[in-house]
Amino acid sequence: MSVEIATKQDLQNFKTEILEQIKVLIAEPKSVQSETPKKWIKSHQVQRMLGISPGTLQNLRINGTIPYTKIGGVIFYSPDDINQLMQRNKRNSFK
Repeated sequence: MSVEIATKQDLQNFKTEILEQIKVLIAEPKSVQSETPKKWIKSHQVQRMLGISPGTLQNLRINGTIPYTKIGGVIFYSPDDINQLMQRNKRNSFK
């Protein structure tokens, strides 16, 4: 069994290499995936978007106001559908 000893210079070189790699990662443009909007969102995200309770969201699903997809026990919503719903129900508050 051979033992290798790391010197202070070895550790300094390692630190320098890591810092250079971090700089490269930070300088890279964000990936296309992180810039594209989410295709589907979950109930808690819709609740936050609309400022409504879980019960209100359930009522909107039941009466057909908000379209959704259920896979297993998880309910998903399209952000586009939510935005269209908001636009359809927009009221002119300026008189």
